Amino acid sequence: MARGSVVARNGGWTAIYDEPRPDGKRRQRWKSGFKSKKAAESYLREQLGKIDRNDYTAPTRITVATFLDEKWLPSLDLRPSTRDSYTRIVEGHLVPALGGYQLAKLGPERIGRLYRELGEAGLSAKTIRNVHGVLRTALGAAVAWDYISRNPADRDRIKPPKLRSVRARNRDRVVWSPAELGTFLAFVRDDPLFAAWRLLATTGLRRGELLGLRWADVNLDAGSATIRAAAVVVNYRVVISETKTEAGERTLSLDAETVSALRTHHDRQAFERIVIGPRWVDSRLVFTRPDGSPIHPQRFSSWFEQRAKAAGLPRIRLHDVRHSYITAGLLAGVPMKVMSERAGHANQAITADLYSHVLAEMDASAAEKVAAVIDGAG
Repeated sequence: MARGSVVARNGGWTAIYDEPRPDGKRRQRWKSGFKSKKAAESYLREQLGKIDRNDYTAPTRITVATFLDEKWLPSLDLRPSTRDSYTRIVEGHLVPALGGYQLAKLGPERIGRLYRELGEAGLSAKTIRNVHGVLRTALGAAVAWDYISRNPADRDRIKPPKLRSVRARNRDRVVWSPAELGTFLAFVRDDPLFAAWRLLATTGLRRGELLGLRWADVNLDAGSATIRAAAVVVNYRVVISETKTEAGERTLSLDAETVSALRTHHDRQAFERIVIGPRWVDSRLVFTRPDGSPIHPQRFSSWFEQRAKAAGLPRIRLHDVRHSYITAGLLAGVPMKVMSERAGHANQAITADLYSHVLAEMDASAAEKVAAVIDGAG
């Protein structure tokens, strides 16, 4: 039977065992970095068991790049948009910086230096945390597959930059007032995409949900729209993907003015289809380019920013129209549960956390109103 031992070394524990070789010569394999004797013994028992079962594979000098590109990424079963996001992080950040390192020699210090370098290059803390999440998951697979004994990106070994709290970010969030939303809609009333701007402002749809809306999911007679898909970008192409969560799939009631705008838009699109003829792209989407093809999400955001600036309104992001809608709904007294469901949040707690600043304003208003009732009854 195969034999080995564990020894205390450099403040940790090391497992040592005789590795089988085709030529019969003795070769010791040392595996360091264990924080406890128990962990080293567990690893040693596992390796010795593999040797006894003739199931042992000697550790290789595989590089980080080879592991990520040829082992880990191909093994993942992901949505196309998620795979594209992972691939961008691997090819854009991890391979250029860490690809040449042997996987077994990649340590927390080098990973921490990567995060500092990304920060110095101007990447946000959120983006760096996304990089960290992908790397930690990949190295977790490397541990599970016995390429390495410990994950150098585990939380107890390296920490990515801290994000500002949700409440701190919310305090700095800029939203339009209901009057400013109205000003914007009045400015774009003659815009070919007026129905899109109107639907955005009166439902708080996410950008992808708006651009992924299909006519089959709109019931103009009932005055409703069911959100089942979203437009995402994969390899620079627009792809319509199903919603990620059950909460994301929802049916929204529409106001009469929005329904009217959608009817007008439907008629205009039908006319454009006749004019374009055989060149028409039958994407079946509600909002498209003039030839019927999907609208690129980033292009749509740019169009919004151009129109908002021309209208003389405070500068906000397209996504902030969603925040403006939810804020207006809560201040108008719409129940939290209703707004949470219309927003597509998984539960009310998410809405309450994201809009805690609005709730504080509502609480102050409630205090004044209740006090006025009490004082008036005296």
